[in-house]
Amino acid sequence: MNVAAKIRARRAEARTRKAVNRAIDQAATPSMRHELITLAQTQNVWR
Repeated sequence: MNVAAKIRARRAEARTRKAVNRAIDQAATPSMRHELITLAQTQNVWR
């Protein structure tokens, strides 16, 4: 993988993490928040 592709992939991961964190912060109910956290953990969104 070349350098530009690595940079693009890293930026995409950062956007995904920000979107997930935003969704968790704006979750309507605690159970929805817990579900989002569980999904993020199982899909390795957070490192």
